[in-house]
Amino acid sequence: MDGHDNVDIKQSTADMTAFVQNLLQQMQTRFQTMSNSIIEKIDEMGNRIDELEQSINELRAEMSVESSPSPSPSAPARTPVEAHRAHNRFQG
Repeated sequence: MDGHDNVDIKQSTADMTAFVQNLLQQMQTRFQTMSNSIIEKIDEMGNRIDELEQSINELRAEMSVESSPSPSPSAPARTPVEAHRAHNRFQG
């Protein structure tokens, strides 16, 4: 092995090291982007759950205020979702 081969091996090793470092940096960037996206979506879901919980609590409160003795047998009972929809129709 002469000096020229030794330089080629060192250059090849340096090139491979730079390539691997670059690849690892790209992977880290992608993972960080995905992580941020997942955290953002989890936060959005948490907000939606909070809003849903608030709507359910509001419906419960409305139902307890609006409850009358007992519905007539000919009128079927409304589900909370139906009550909420009916309430929203009259609000807007």
